[in-house]
Amino acid sequence: MIPLPDGHTFPRAKYERLRRRVEESGLVGQADLCVPTAVTDTELLRVHDPGYLARVRAGTLAEGEMRALGLPWSPELVERSLRSSGATVHACRWAIEQGVAINLTGGTHHAFRDRGAGYCVFNDAAIASRAMQAEGRIRRVLILDCDVHQGDGTASIFRDDPTVFTFSIHGAKNYPLRKQQSDLDIALEDHVGDAVYLEELERGLRLAFERAFADLVIYLAGADPFEGDRLGRLDLTKSGLAARDRLVLEACRTIGLPLAITMAGGYGRDINDTVDIHFQTVYEAAQLAPGWPP
Repeated sequence: MIPLPDGHTFPRAKYERLRRRVEESGLVGQADLCVPTAVTDTELLRVHDPGYLARVRAGTLAEGEMRALGLPWSPELVERSLRSSGATVHACRWAIEQGVAINLTGGTHHAFRDRGAGYCVFNDAAIASRAMQAEGRIRRVLILDCDVHQGDGTASIFRDDPTVFTFSIHGAKNYPLRKQQSDLDIALEDHVGDAVYLEELERGLRLAFERAFADLVIYLAGADPFEGDRLGRLDLTKSGLAARDRLVLEACRTIGLPLAITMAGGYGRDINDTVDIHFQTVYEAAQLAPGWPP
């Protein structure tokens, strides 16, 4: 677990609690719960600047870089970031082979090529996309970002790349202040609630699938659109978020697209709500996984 000062807003405890909840649920067998290896420098450098990577490893990020990142540097932070990115790479491999796979961390979409931001050191979805392309497993990727915050780092990294389609549905007035341009952005006003959100997501999915021509989908299933989230403000209920997950899962399964899922953000006033929402995502995926076309 990464060391943090008392009162820090990053919800590090949710990951351990989510893993325990999945283990206790019996949804998957122990053999299907894997500790990932760290992403390699070769995989990192397909996305990130060598100088930035060197500063992260050495702990020599400038004061402004640390302020933007929002997390204190530590060896544990570096190791966690490497393994979280490695988990998304592995999830993509397994999704391509089996249909659907889940990283119980990940979704670090605020990391740019040359800097981290918003608790995100490395951009795991970008690293995994490039890894799958380099391994010859796929040609085109759709990154479907349902975190409440725009996937600005992902949009920036792939701005001029037609092989990776970025779709972000997020709060218009939420972090980051300066948005980037995704291939498709749906920016929602505060307090839209379930019905408007799901209608807009369904519309966005149709457009994204029509335009992306994807061989793989990476889904950032953020818990932070929740009405009880400290940073959310979109006011979705738990049932609304479960409906969101089913909408994404059923669309990908119907089309026959491999789907890799990451958890992304979640900052519930009660951390148990965040864990509930992330577990819902795992549960919905487990219900649809049997028979998913690889």
